[in-house]
Amino acid sequence: KSSVQTIGEEQIQNPYTELLVLKGHQDIVRFLVQIDDCRFASAGDDGIIFLWNAQTGEKLYELHGHTHKITAIAPFSSSDVTEEKTDLIITASADRTVIVWDCASGRQVQKVSCFHSTVKVLRKPFLQRLNVWLSGGSDLCVWNRKLDLLCKTSHLTDAGISDLVELPKNCVAAAVGKELIIFRLSASNNGSEGWNILEVKRLVDHQDNISSLVSVNDLTFVTGSHVGELIVWDALDWTKQASECNFWDSSVHPDVQPEIKLSQSPHETSVQHLTSDEECVFAAVGKGIYVYNLQMKRVITCQRTAHDSSVLHIEKLPNRQLISCSEDGSVRIWELREKQQLPAEPVPTGFFNMWGFGRANKQANQAAKKMHENTPVYFLELVGDLIGHSSAVQMFLYFGELGLATCSADHLIILWKDGERESSLRSLTLFKKLAQNGDLQLRL
Repeated sequence: KSSVQTIGEEQIQNPYTELLVLKGHQDIVRFLVQIDDCRFASAGDDGIIFLWNAQTGEKLYELHGHTHKITAIAPFSSSDVTEEKTDLIITASADRTVIVWDCASGRQVQKVSCFHSTVKVLRKPFLQRLNVWLSGGSDLCVWNRKLDLLCKTSHLTDAGISDLVELPKNCVAAAVGKELIIFRLSASNNGSEGWNILEVKRLVDHQDNISSLVSVNDLTFVTGSHVGELIVWDALDWTKQASECNFWDSSVHPDVQPEIKLSQSPHETSVQHLTSDEECVFAAVGKGIYVYNLQMKRVITCQRTAHDSSVLHIEKLPNRQLISCSEDGSVRIWELREKQQLPAEPVPTGFFNMWGFGRANKQANQAAKKMHENTPVYFLELVGDLIGHSSAVQMFLYFGELGLATCSADHLIILWKDGERESSLRSLTLFKKLAQNGDLQLRL
């Protein structure tokens, strides 16, 4: 029997009671990227990019240009003072090309085919400040807005860069296998548009391949690995601030509640995804969700079996809610809540202390009680279970009032809508139409 928590049919706190199924893709849909408040793009293994309206579900454009699966996608808004703001997206493919698309027209703006390997990561961390963007594969490349290659590193490894995160002082951290390589970007001193990439440091603290990176703020970033290591780094000097390489192992932290540990099976301890709200890091680890408090430097709560299969993506909403999606095809909504603590009871030791004798025992009990009262205890409550996909849900986008978009290996995209809001909008539209018709009849 599955140990996964269930919610039942009555989901009072789940607003997503309507759904729109968006069809068009012919293979696994792996990526969703937000363009603006109501538009997003989808891409996957069929090599096609679709642009959608998140409010209506309307298909805006179908973009053809790649011959193999899409491996990375990123938004890319032009910010030229002389030009109007243009919403663009960049896509990379296993066909070793990168294409820039205009979201307003669906046209190709530029195409680059000079890559020696597949680009796995696209980032625009320095776009606003330095007006350049980065691509990661077997090399780290720096490009300008016109897709001119400014500089690149020498061949790193056959595995290449799996993820990138922006750091202060024009630096970037690249995950390359087990290593975290820090690079610094600098403009040439001769006044030309040339750039330099300098390798500053290699961090080899992880025991296995790095699977996820997240920037917390200008001072901190966090990495996770395939064997469940989580490391908190200083973003300025790249030193290790804290680590929880065994934070799921109760033998390492005997004071931690028994449920706050992971299955010891290696394939169930991989950190698939990390996200942060600056106070906590939320980690998708194996089948579970773990909340790591950065100030306390420990896990404050978890759902060890949040899903029946691996959790692929997790995000913190503006409220105290989390959304997670899994290989099992489900999407679940969680709320981080604080338990109401009961007064702590003393735990006596020894014969005399059993009867409360001795000053040391009294002081120890008071200290333990005070510590217990001052330490909040949290838990994750399941408040919504969205069942609609028939295969692994790869990721999702949250659009606030417009709802939630999910993509899956079943080739579908689903827009999850607030049923009450959609019903009231339809009633309002109908009322306006009736009012307009009545006004027209009066005029006639």
